[in-house]
Amino acid sequence: MESSGIPRVVVAAALVDIRERVLACCRRGPSALAGGWEFPGGKVEPGEDEVAALVRECREELGVDVEVGSVLGEVPLPADGWVLRVRFGRIIAGEPRLITHSAHRWLARDELDDVPWLAPDAPLIEDLRRYLGTAPPDTRSGV
Repeated sequence: MESSGIPRVVVAAALVDIRERVLACCRRGPSALAGGWEFPGGKVEPGEDEVAALVRECREELGVDVEVGSVLGEVPLPADGWVLRVRFGRIIAGEPRLITHSAHRWLARDELDDVPWLAPDAPLIEDLRRYLGTAPPDTRSGV
């Protein structure tokens, strides 16, 4: 943890489309993570807020602009003092491109087990499955 006792945060987006599908991305590297699937995102930089970090990461990794919504969940990471915080979101401009990932797929509720999720993301899949199809899109995105 930082000296303040506040955990360092990795943010990720459960990007949901109009058809109630979520975007999953396959890691290109490093080798220990290559081939694993995750929600797109990355580290919050010092002085950056989580929403701005997630908008930046989605632009860098996918070439899209996103609107960030409510928190899906949080998972402690193996690195001491780090957490993964996944938020709902939606793409508001652009089409996802393979910039930093080797593949991506839009997964429906019944397809969430079709990819091998990385360990930090996997605990949130059941929460996501329960949530998909139960709330209108404007509730998830926070707009």
